[in-house]
Amino acid sequence: MAQPTGDIIVTVFWHPQSRIDINVTKKTFFWPIRVYYDATDAAGVVYHSHYLNYMEQARTEWLRHFGFEQHRLYRELGTLFAVTWMEVRFLAPARLDDRLTVTVTLQECKQASLTVQQNIVRDEEQRQLIDAKVRIAALSSQFKPIRLPAELLQQLQ
Repeated sequence: MAQPTGDIIVTVFWHPQSRIDINVTKKTFFWPIRVYYDATDAAGVVYHSHYLNYMEQARTEWLRHFGFEQHRLYRELGTLFAVTWMEVRFLAPARLDDRLTVTVTLQECKQASLTVQQNIVRDEEQRQLIDAKVRIAALSSQFKPIRLPAELLQQLQ
């Protein structure tokens, strides 16, 4: 995993014998990913839609880092998130067994939406594979735009 300089190191245990260190700076969240067989085509190259999944996972963990799990946001605060716009540049392929780092950097925080910059980097040589910009809207359970919860805004700003 990439070892950027940061302010906080969070250790996540998925299994008693595995551990992942997540490096968080004040502005950028780093999430490690391993490329598994199910994400690749016959040539061992990651299929393009899996990069979107990796970025979604990183955004979910980024929110969790701030104390906001998706189900809690919906159940307790009545807030859903939907991607409303995304621009993705595919710069180089990831391959089976690659260790990747997916980043989330908040670029803009409005009353009812967020815009984040996301990158995917191959850890071995620090090569950038994906460059993306994502706009996410806050929605009610009726899928109408609403303001971001005040407690989330406080954490993000």
